[in-house]
Amino acid sequence: MPCNPEELKHVSLFKLLDEEELAVLASQVDLQCFAARQRIFKIGDPPTNAYVLMSGAVRVSTFDEDQQEVVVDEPAHGGVFGFASMLDQTPHQTNAMAVEESVCLQLDLHDIEALLQQKPQAGLDMLAMQGRQLHASQRLIQGRENRNPNQLIEEESTFGERIADEVARFGGSWHFIFIFAVILVVYTSVNLALKGRSWDPYPFILLNLFLSMLAAIQAPVIMMSQNRQDTKDRLRSELDFNVNRRSESEIEGISNRICLLLDKVDDLEDMLRVKVPAKGADVAKPLPEQDG
Repeated sequence: MPCNPEELKHVSLFKLLDEEELAVLASQVDLQCFAARQRIFKIGDPPTNAYVLMSGAVRVSTFDEDQQEVVVDEPAHGGVFGFASMLDQTPHQTNAMAVEESVCLQLDLHDIEALLQQKPQAGLDMLAMQGRQLHASQRLIQGRENRNPNQLIEEESTFGERIADEVARFGGSWHFIFIFAVILVVYTSVNLALKGRSWDPYPFILLNLFLSMLAAIQAPVIMMSQNRQDTKDRLRSELDFNVNRRSESEIEGISNRICLLLDKVDDLEDMLRVKVPAKGADVAKPLPEQDG
């Protein structure tokens, strides 16, 4: 699909180009349409093309060491993705998928070469774009290292799950025990005092029905809260494992450096042992006898 030069004006990568250069570039590039959930490229694909998002939404992701999907970038209108692999001519290190129906501008290395030949200043925009992507990746890494499991669970919890937590928290407190005990004592005392006019005489069948209904409702609610607590514990253990693994790697690196320093110190000691006796031997050497 041919590209309209007016659409290229919205791309920060091409904002330095004039009308003629935009027309030349528009004649070289193509517009590609992607359906929702369609993969644009995947990890390991040859770096033949890079893409500029013109409309729609795209998610660029990769996988960490635990094989969990990590969203690297969600480019906005005019955002470029797959650009570094195309320039470096290395296989793609990320997956790109259209979240919804999207239109992307497809670039190849020859298009970039022609662009730089006509407008070398456009290279500064490319560097700025790469810098923004690098900063976004750094913020992503810092955010994953500082993840709080409780905060992550709270962000993803639904309204019903929050209610279940509150019910379990109140049901397992002394306030609930005292209030419930007072209600039971008052209920049974009133019914015993009324005798024949009581609405629930001994053995309090209506009260037993209410207690059974309460237990039937409270039990699954408490189980829901326990399941969420198990999820928190599992996420916390995963984060602790990642921290311990990074700590182990750093400790091994420090240990290797200490071993290298000790080797250097041993080498210096050996050199000193060789030089010091030699100097002492020169001092102790007798002077030659003079004739007469």
